[in-house]
Amino acid sequence: MVASIPLNPDLNTEPKSELDAEAQQRWQEHWQQRWYPVAYLQDLDPLRPTPFTLLGQDLVLWWEAESSQWRAFADICPHRQVPLSEGRINERGELECPYHGWSFNGEGHCTTIPQAEPEAAASACRNPRSACRSHATATAQGLLFVFAGQGEQAELAELPRVPLLDDPLWLVQDTFRDLPMDALTLLENVLDVSHVPFTHHRTVGKRQNAAPVQAELTASDAAGFSVSWPEGPRRGKLGSQFTTFVAPALMWHDLTAKGFARFLTVVYATPIRPGECRLFARFPFQFRSLLPRLLLRARPQWLQHLGNHVVLEDDQVFLHWQERAQGKSYLPTSADVYVRALKDWVAGVAGPPFPAATLPPRQGPAQLMERYESHTRHCRACSGALQGVSRWRPVLLGALAVELLLAAWLPGLAARVTLVLLLGLGALLLRQLNRWEVLLMRGDGQPPRNRL
Repeated sequence: MVASIPLNPDLNTEPKSELDAEAQQRWQEHWQQRWYPVAYLQDLDPLRPTPFTLLGQDLVLWWEAESSQWRAFADICPHRQVPLSEGRINERGELECPYHGWSFNGEGHCTTIPQAEPEAAASACRNPRSACRSHATATAQGLLFVFAGQGEQAELAELPRVPLLDDPLWLVQDTFRDLPMDALTLLENVLDVSHVPFTHHRTVGKRQNAAPVQAELTASDAAGFSVSWPEGPRRGKLGSQFTTFVAPALMWHDLTAKGFARFLTVVYATPIRPGECRLFARFPFQFRSLLPRLLLRARPQWLQHLGNHVVLEDDQVFLHWQERAQGKSYLPTSADVYVRALKDWVAGVAGPPFPAATLPPRQGPAQLMERYESHTRHCRACSGALQGVSRWRPVLLGALAVELLLAAWLPGLAARVTLVLLLGLGALLLRQLNRWEVLLMRGDGQPPRNRL
């Protein structure tokens, strides 16, 4: 379902850099007038507004119960320019500004100005300048999409869906993270299959599996490209791999391991601002047997996300460095067919998402390993796990204190030994809770490939 709403013409969404007419047209066509995922539906709270920045535009996402739709407004009150995401959804089910209580319905129209007399308020609400700038929204495949450009263009643009995922037989594991790199830097990395044995050694790759990649570009146009790798990863042990890039920000690898499973690696790179994007990673599986499916379903999502963080942090530090390097990449091997195809699309079709923009200063290791703001705070599963740690720690500490007292006073060797064992088990569990709490907040910055 698509909600299409006209924009407030007084608020400009064009890039702030000086572009010639041709570059401006390319940017609008290939970056602005596009749909982007902004959140998994399972992570959105329908009872409160959520901020998000898309292509440099600050947005507020909120659920309008009357129309049963997610709405996306510019995150700025037209009255005094404060962020609407700091407000609330009031008793009438409207978005209410936290500063003066102005309220806005799902169409973006002002309905209430508490400080004005009823007649004056009605007149002011009818003024177009009192309306919020709104963006078209749509939901599909468990994601909320927002159209970055003019609302009337939304129905002309196709949602960047993965057609294969319409099949209900897939078991899909999802994660996301705000990454300190440009969307194109992320796309280059996930398209580049030959880095996996080295960068992700001891996570999802092994150095001994490195080999020539004889991949072939099978199709390419303004809408994207496809690549075939007949041998496939792990020196052909898993079968052929097929890659699809759907411009401007979606790609997936499709691999069938004979006798085991068919699985995809799906990545959306939603541009936030220069040097920052939100990764949406999806890992769909179709297993040949029931046991692997049951094992994956049994693992809590937040534990899966901790594992995903480790893989992402394998290359996060040097990718953040890479896009600030002044030299040009040298692409001498057939393995770089993926990266060349993306670079050709950027150079010949779209240009970058933030033309002539300057990247923010390079971040240090502590900033690059931060997980709370970039993921945990926005993730229903991981924020719930963090709250669970806070709830269970005092309970466990209390139980340990009681066991310690009992161990000191209870007669009988067997009883004391049992309590000592329980104390040891409780101490190990407390240590694990503390470790999980740290991992939900930040990574350790030590990629597994470098550990002895």
